[in-house]
Amino acid sequence: MVEAACRDGLNEESVEEAPDAKSCQDQAAKCSPVLQMLKAAESRSTTQDQDGAEPPEARPGEQATEALKTDMQIQLSEQNQEFNKRPPKARSASQSSTDSYSSACSDSSEDETSPRDKLQRNSKGHFDFCIKNIKQAEFGRREIEVAQQEMPALMALRKRAGGEKPLTGAKVVGCTHITAQTAVLIETLAALGAQCRWAACNIFSTQNAVAAALAEAGISVFAWRGESEDDFWWCIERSASSDAWQPNMILDDGGDLTHWIYKKYPSMFKRIKGIVEESVTGIFRLYQLSKTGKLCVPAMNVNDSVTKQKFDNLYSCKESILDGLRRTTDVMFGGKQVVVCGYGEVGKGCCAALKALGAIVYVTEVDPICALQACMDGFRVIKLGEIIRQADVVITCTGNKNVVAREHLDRMKNGCIVCNMGHSNTEIDLVSLQAEELRWVRVRPQVDHIIWPDGKRIILLAQGRLLNLSCSTVPSFVLSITATTQALALIELFNAPEGRYKQDVYLLPKKMDEYVASLHLPTFEAHLTELTEDQAKYLGISKHGPFKPNYYRY
Repeated sequence: MVEAACRDGLNEESVEEAPDAKSCQDQAAKCSPVLQMLKAAESRSTTQDQDGAEPPEARPGEQATEALKTDMQIQLSEQNQEFNKRPPKARSASQSSTDSYSSACSDSSEDETSPRDKLQRNSKGHFDFCIKNIKQAEFGRREIEVAQQEMPALMALRKRAGGEKPLTGAKVVGCTHITAQTAVLIETLAALGAQCRWAACNIFSTQNAVAAALAEAGISVFAWRGESEDDFWWCIERSASSDAWQPNMILDDGGDLTHWIYKKYPSMFKRIKGIVEESVTGIFRLYQLSKTGKLCVPAMNVNDSVTKQKFDNLYSCKESILDGLRRTTDVMFGGKQVVVCGYGEVGKGCCAALKALGAIVYVTEVDPICALQACMDGFRVIKLGEIIRQADVVITCTGNKNVVAREHLDRMKNGCIVCNMGHSNTEIDLVSLQAEELRWVRVRPQVDHIIWPDGKRIILLAQGRLLNLSCSTVPSFVLSITATTQALALIELFNAPEGRYKQDVYLLPKKMDEYVASLHLPTFEAHLTELTEDQAKYLGISKHGPFKPNYYRY
C-alpha cells in the first residue's frame, strides 16, 4: 500500500512541477530497497563518468545495471551470512504434522524393496499381512476415524447389531478398493463377529497408510499402492488360501477373487455359503456362471440395488470425476469438448458435473433408452468416430471392452485426455498402445504421455484404470450407503435358512434397500411421513414398507 501511494504521488506531482517530481522520486526510492540500490548504482555511474573510468564500449545505463547487480549480490551474501549465524528453531507441532502427512501419503518411498520381500510385524507380533509400511499405521488410523464421521449407517449398524454379532462364524475373504471408507466396512464386519482377510481389487487405489492401520488392528491384508500384475494375483492368492483358515463368504468388487477361487480351488468354492458382488464386471461374470450351471453358491447382486445405482454410481461419480481430472491434469473444463462413452448412472453423473462447469458434452450409447435420456437431458448423442478429432477429453464408463480403439487413438488431437470411470481397464485398447512406434513418458504419478512418431501426444490417466479411486478420492458419505448394503447382504446370506437362496444371482430385497436409506436420513434431519392404515390399505402395501414393488424404477 505504501509503494502504491508513492507511485500515485509520483504520477500526480510529475504533472505539476519538475522539482516536486524529484521529491516524489526520492520518496519512492525510500519506499523500495530495489529503487534505493538503483539510485546508488546510478550515483556511482555518474561519479565514474566524471572520473573518466567508464570503458569506451560501455553505456551509462548498462553500467548502472551492472552496479545494481553487484549491490544485490553483496546484500544477498550478507543476508546469507546473517542467516547462517542464527540458531536453528525447534519445529512447531503444525510443521511436524505437515511432515508426517507428507511422508505418510507419499506414493514414492526411499525403500524400493517389494513388500513381498520383507517380513513386518505389528505391535502385537502379528505378521500375517503384506503391506508397504506398518509404520504408517498411526496416520492411517486417523484417516479411518475421519471417514467414520461421514459413514453414519455403518456406525449405527455396529451399535445396533454389535451385541448380537450376526456374523459370528463367518470367514469373509474380500477383494475391494482398500481405502479409509472400505476400512470402516472391514472393521464393521469384524465388530459383527466376522474374521476377515483382504486384498485390493485395483493396483492403484490402495491407501498404504490405511492398509497399515488395518494390519495393526490384526486384519490380514495383502495390498499396496502400485502393485504389478503379478503382485495383484499373489495378494489374492495369499488372502484366499491359508493353512489354518478357509473362507465361507466372499465380498468381491470386479469378480477377480471369485474367478480365482472358482478356477484354482473348486472344492473351496463349493463350500462358500454366499457371494456379494458390487460391480458391473463382477455381476456379468456371475450371470455367465449361472447361465452355464456352474454357479454352485448363491450370490447377491449389490451393483443393481437401488442404493448402489442411484447413490454410489450417480452421486459419487458426479463429484469425483472432476476431482480426478483436476488433480492429474489441472485442466479447466469451461469450453472443453468432452466425450462420455456410456450414459448409465456413472455416465449421467459425469455428464452432469462437466456440463455444470461449462464443458460441451457429447455422449456415445448403444442402448436407445439411455440415448433418449441423454438427448432429453440436453446432450448430443453421437458416434465416437464422428467427434474424436475435436475431443479434448474422452471418458469411458460402459463396462465393455475396446470402447476406445486404436483407430480412435490415432485420430485424437494433440493433448487429448483419455481416462476411464468403469471398473476395468479393458475399455481402452491399451494393448495397441504398447506398439514399438509409440513412446510412453511418465510426467507425474498416474499420468502418462503417449507420443506418436509425428510428435502428437495423448494424456492417459491411471493407465486406463478407474480414475476417481486411482487419482483422487470419493465422498465417504456415498460409500457409506454402498458399504452398508454390502454388510447387510453378507448378514442376509450368512444367516439365511437353508433353501431360501438357491445357486443363483439375487437382487437385494427391497426392504433392505429402504432400511439402508433410512439409516442415512438422520444426517439431514429428514422426517418421513407415515402412512395411515387406511392409506396403506388403499395402496395395497404395509405401512412399514416396502413402499415400491421390485419392478419400480426410481
